[in-house]
Parts: sequence; C-alpha cells; structure tokens
Amino acid sequence: MSVEIVMPKMGESIMEGTILKWHKQPGDTVEVDETILEISTDKVDTEVPSPEAGVVSELLFKEGDVVEVGKVIAKLETNGSAKSVSDKQVMEIQEPVKEVSSPVIETPVEIKSEVKHEKLIAANNGDGKFYSPLVLNIAQKEGIGFSELEKIAGTGIGGRVSKKDILNYLSSRTSVTIETPKSEVKTEIPKPVIQQKIEIKPETQERKIQMPQQKIDYNEEGLSVMEFDNIRQKMAEHMIFSTRVSPHVQAIAECDLTNVDKVRTAMGEEFLLKEGFKLSYMPFICEAVIKALKDFPLINSIIDDSAVPYKAITRNSINLGIAVAMDNGGLIVPVIHNSDGMNLIGIARSLNDLAKRARIKKLTLNEIQGGTFSITNFGVFGNDVGIPIINQPQVAILGLGSIKKRPVVIETEEGDFVVPRKTMIITLSFDHRLVDGALGGMFTMRIAHYLENYKN
Repeated sequence: MSVEIVMPKMGESIMEGTILKWHKQPGDTVEVDETILEISTDKVDTEVPSPEAGVVSELLFKEGDVVEVGKVIAKLETNGSAKSVSDKQVMEIQEPVKEVSSPVIETPVEIKSEVKHEKLIAANNGDGKFYSPLVLNIAQKEGIGFSELEKIAGTGIGGRVSKKDILNYLSSRTSVTIETPKSEVKTEIPKPVIQQKIEIKPETQERKIQMPQQKIDYNEEGLSVMEFDNIRQKMAEHMIFSTRVSPHVQAIAECDLTNVDKVRTAMGEEFLLKEGFKLSYMPFICEAVIKALKDFPLINSIIDDSAVPYKAITRNSINLGIAVAMDNGGLIVPVIHNSDGMNLIGIARSLNDLAKRARIKKLTLNEIQGGTFSITNFGVFGNDVGIPIINQPQVAILGLGSIKKRPVVIETEEGDFVVPRKTMIITLSFDHRLVDGALGGMFTMRIAHYLENYKN
C-alpha cells in the first residue's frame, strides 16, 4: 500500500515550507513517528514524523525546495491492507471513473468545500490535540467534521488519532451520513471563521505582489551582502503584512516592580533548589497580563475581516505567546496554552521549557500556534522602550523594557520623596480597528496596577 506524505501546515498563516534536510532516502525503512525530514517556515524549523511504518519509495522534492502546504512531498510503501486517502486520490486520477465505486466521488462540490474548511479548523485547533495531515485528509474525503473527529478515540502516542483509528471508525460508521441530503450535511459542519479567510487569500502571494522593489547597485565598492534565510524572509513578509492589515496604536506605562522584586528575592533560593533554574521576572509579568486579559477579554480576540461587517471573536482560553530570540538571529513565538489555568510556578516551568527547546528547534506544531496574546521582551537587550508589531491574527502585543533602578516620586503624609525603585516601561501595540484608545490605555494600566500591587 502506498501512503503519501504531504507538506504539513505549521501555523495559522503559513502557506509553504522549505525542505531543509531529508533524513530518509528511497529504499530506507522508517518506523511510525520516526523523523523523515526537517522543514523550515517563518514560524519554526521542525521535524516531520512518518504517519506509518514502511519503506520510502519516492522523494518528490529536493533539499532547499519551497513547497506549498498540502502538496505531496514523499511516498511510503507499507504492508497495510486498508486503503489510505492518498490511494483514493491516486485512483481518482489514474483509473476510469466508472471503476471508482466510492460514494465520496459523487459528493457535491459545495459539501467538499465545507469539509475542506473544517479540516483547516482542525489543523489549527488550540485545545492541545494534533491531527496528522494524513488523518485530516481522510476526514476531508469522508466528510468527517471536526466535532465528529474529536470523538474518535486515539491509540497513538499521547492519545493521537492514527490512520488505523479513523479507518476503523469509518468501517463501523453507517451510511446514513452519505445519504443525508445536502442541506442537512451542511448544517452538521460548522462554518469556519478566521481560518477561512487566511486560506482563500494566501498572505505570501499578496505580500510578494505589494512589497516595494528597491534597485541596488551590487557593484558598488565596500558592500557586504547577506542573503535572507527562509525564516528571516518569512518573518519580514509577515511583519509587512501585519502593518498593512492592522492600524497600529500604542499605549505606554511605567510599572513599579519593587514589590515583585521583593517576592522574587524571597522565593529565589528555594525555587532554584526545587526547580533547577532561576526565577525571573517574566512569570510575574505573565501572571499580571493574564489577570488583565480576564478583566478586558476583548483584548483576547481576533478579527474576522472577511465578514461584512467585521466580526470580533473572543477566545475562551488565554494562550500566551512569548517571543524567543534564536541563536541564528531569527525569532520564534512559542505558546503557553491555557495559561489562565496555571499558577506562578506552572507558568515559570512552561516558560523555561519552551525557551530552551525553542533555541534548539525542538518545538512541536501545537507549541507554535494558537496564541491569543503575545509578549516580547526587548528589555533583555538593555532597551528601555520599544514599539512591537502585532502578531497576526491577534489584536495586541505587549513589549517589555529593561528593568532598572530609577528615581520615583513617592507621596506620603510627611511629604513627597524621591527614592530609587525597580521600574519597567511597558508598551502595548493594539489594532485600532477593534481596540480603541480607552480600552488599550485601561488594559495597559491594569497590567501596571497588578505588578505594582503584587502580593505573594
């Protein structure tokens, strides 16, 4: 049996990936979840595991090739008896139509379109579940919506739904769904929200058309030329896209971290002994941001600008994205999912783990997508103030300046005094289509309030 391996979708706005390295060559054996290749996108460099055990029969692209999401990049021969979705797709092309008895071929185009969008939502689901491209393709072809897919019990690693799981489910599934009238099928599949727009209008194509072109004389003496690698190129395009889509407005506040510093110092020694790493200021800041997002949930939203009028979709959970600088100069934003359910220690553990694995390119797909609000810390390089760019499709991002002792005026009953205090300047960049100045300003000051009045 032949299984097709496709270029996976590595984020909400990713439309293509670059093949960095093939770990397997034609004729090599491969086990389930064993790495076949490494790919690179503007979000992350990552390894792609094999969905099945078998022998690599064909590699369709070379190292360095840029491939669109969903395209077949390799083929795998297995000893399985059940036909995969990839087999069905090949049959549709190579065999006469009269020999294909699968009722999926007769499904109306409208229904296929709805299923395709449902697949996109599943691939970007933020609830912690991950479905391989192979499983999603099978669900697409068989008309399985995400609400039905998540009910299938998985036997793979971490409860992952494997190809065998979904094929076993299909074998016991009745034909009622196939015979259901078109109108009823549509009602079973929820319509996509933001992901639909992202797929219909590929960002990479729009960017390349609208990016300004500059003519450089490379023969000029004294020039040193550095070609952008794939991550830097995609990041540049994503930043241009963000500034073009969102009208950026900023609110800036100075936060007194003296109380936070006292608690951190008191906890520091015991924390280091128990956890094995130092307690930084970042967990305290994340905790304050989470509290402020609960107070102002509209900041934890995304905008569906494909609708007329626009729609604001507020997320039920808070997934914090934390920007991490890579050793090669790139930037990646791993996500702490469901951070609103964590205490200070849990946040600190997640931050330490994600940052370490981000720098060695060991993050999983789920750990780089689904963010609802982002934080970037340019203060770690000594900068006092910075103006960050929103990480689409979010509506706001918080920038952190350096933490320094600064002179602060303290009002007391005996008079005003200038004293040294540990302070930090924070900058909130927000999308003015949804967040007005009042909301952005109040949210920024609420973060400052929680930090200044921190109690253990």
